[in-house]
Amino acid sequence: MVVKSILAGALVAGAALAGLGGPAAAGTVIDEWNAIPSPAAPKLAAPTVDAKKTAFLILDIEERTCNTERRPRCLDTVPRIAAFLLKARDAGMPVVYSNTGAGSMATILPAVKPMQTGEPVVKAGVDKFLGTDLEKILKERGVDTVIACGTAAQGAVMHTVTGAAQRKMKIVLPVDCLSAEDLFTEKAAVWSLVMGPATAQVTTLTTLDAIKIK
Repeated sequence: MVVKSILAGALVAGAALAGLGGPAAAGTVIDEWNAIPSPAAPKLAAPTVDAKKTAFLILDIEERTCNTERRPRCLDTVPRIAAFLLKARDAGMPVVYSNTGAGSMATILPAVKPMQTGEPVVKAGVDKFLGTDLEKILKERGVDTVIACGTAAQGAVMHTVTGAAQRKMKIVLPVDCLSAEDLFTEKAAVWSLVMGPATAQVTTLTTLDAIKIK
């Protein structure tokens, strides 16, 4: 009886507070969507990477994912990726490609196609470590850092670099070589990586031109 009386009293008090304008329940993220302020943009760095310990990942730059109909912003990144690819090859940096499940080496865009012996291609969903030899490929080459370019920012890029971080690798993320269907999605992916528990402490945001190779 005492317990019931206490509970009844609490309910009455709660109802009274509600009637007097007590604290309202917090809205969901959808309720508050338009009122959420955007955080300040993260700062970019100019990292120096060791060509012998760094791999350049070119993720899903292929016909079905990087085209004017589905993801035109991807096409804007291709010349930049191609220019850095030449620098990476000249420096002897390992280069690794990925395909989507429906892609192949033949569907990788011509400007960034694998050209040299020893440039492997893995095929998987959004996390290119799952069900592939990517971890083995990187370990065999002594890689402890990855530079990731590709599409989609919220797909192959975000999930693969998270997988790399979980395997104790450092991430160099050039913001001028990742793409999505729109800028908001790219922004959300970048913010998730700079704030993510696995990635926050090991991710360096930069641009391809700012990366120095030693």
